[in-house]
Amino acid sequence: MVQRPRGTRDFPPAAMNRRLALERLLEDAAQRHGFSRVQTPVFERLELFTAKSGPGIVSQLYAFEDKSERPLTLRPELTAPVMRMVAEEGMQMLPRPLRLSYYGQCYRYEESKKGRYREFFQYGVELIGESGPLAEAEVIALAINMLNACGLENWEIRIGHVGILKGALTGLGLSSEIPDGASEPPVASAMRFLDKGDDAGLAELFTNNGIDPEHAAPLRALAELEGGVETLEPARAILSSLTGVSLEALDDLQTTLNAVAGLASTPPSLTVDLTVARGLDYYTGMVFEVQVPELGGEGQVLGGGSYKLLHLFGLPDLDPCCGFGLGFDRVLLALEAQAEASGRDEVVPGEVNPNGLVALIPFGIDPNHVFPIVADLRNFGERVELELRGRKIPKAMKWANSIGCQFTVVVGPRDLESNQAMVKNLQSGEQQAVALNSESILEAIQAMR
Repeated sequence: MVQRPRGTRDFPPAAMNRRLALERLLEDAAQRHGFSRVQTPVFERLELFTAKSGPGIVSQLYAFEDKSERPLTLRPELTAPVMRMVAEEGMQMLPRPLRLSYYGQCYRYEESKKGRYREFFQYGVELIGESGPLAEAEVIALAINMLNACGLENWEIRIGHVGILKGALTGLGLSSEIPDGASEPPVASAMRFLDKGDDAGLAELFTNNGIDPEHAAPLRALAELEGGVETLEPARAILSSLTGVSLEALDDLQTTLNAVAGLASTPPSLTVDLTVARGLDYYTGMVFEVQVPELGGEGQVLGGGSYKLLHLFGLPDLDPCCGFGLGFDRVLLALEAQAEASGRDEVVPGEVNPNGLVALIPFGIDPNHVFPIVADLRNFGERVELELRGRKIPKAMKWANSIGCQFTVVVGPRDLESNQAMVKNLQSGEQQAVALNSESILEAIQAMR
């Protein structure tokens, strides 16, 4: 028997109902914030991703050559394809900022484990052509509102700004250029040392670059600040004690956080973390991540910030941009874990409940008599399954139970003569004879719910 490829999954109807409900919630939130949906090809030219992430990424990709020997790859993420689309389709001429949302499958060749698949799904947004604290606040607010709307609990959003530590380090004399023989600039190395708490490595880096290692102490104090918006004042005091360090990035972060408080619903936990370091080669300002404890080591479900990528396509005038990617599969895993722990039947708010299904059973009559009723009930928003095999009543009721119906509507020869239908709630056993028209049947179904 041919099996699905390793690292991929099938989604039967019940799983797909849940996924569709989550996608609808995310898209509804994006549209409420003014974002419009776009879509790009599942495969792209390989150079699109090596231009962004370097040649080392090829080992993680499903890269191949087509029949004309052009190097292509299944897309590993969606930000770069969206940037390529903006450049190629002339979207830079549209009114700014562009607010784009997207959703789709991505592919990475890596070992599969819980929460990580070779084929995975990503939802994301990009705000293109506007920079600054208010643009960043709009993006963060959307992320918060999305996660709250889908019912996720006990999650933490960590917000930082790469410009704060980067500005402090360059102000002390560290270079942001990559020296010969090195893989990253000294500023990036220092930020990673701070993120990991490697004081010895940071002191050695300072010494090697002619900077007094004593300056590492206030930076370590800055990195260890933990809390909400109130941590910005002690951060300001620390930065003010360092010669040549600008407070502009810290002021921008303060403005962003103030705006988020007014634009977004309240998250379960919001932490200011000045050591959040994401893609230091292209992130330029605010950065943020969302963690969910139930997922353990794979707990990050969302990440993003302000970045520069459009210059790779010759469009520097639209940089910087701001956006985030949401791990659709991880969010769903977290929702399932939380629903199981709390005993909830509904995992995603608004997911289709199969118990709401109505089976319309024409018994011993020409089914053409009930077709208009089936159509009307569906138009009224009911999920109706028409019995197609002409089963006798006992077998038809057994079939209705087997597919999870909550209601049956039976119309037989005598019902036609008396212009009636029998509506039954299979869960409670309640049944009622009603007039044979869609309005009366709908009213009976709603009354029995």
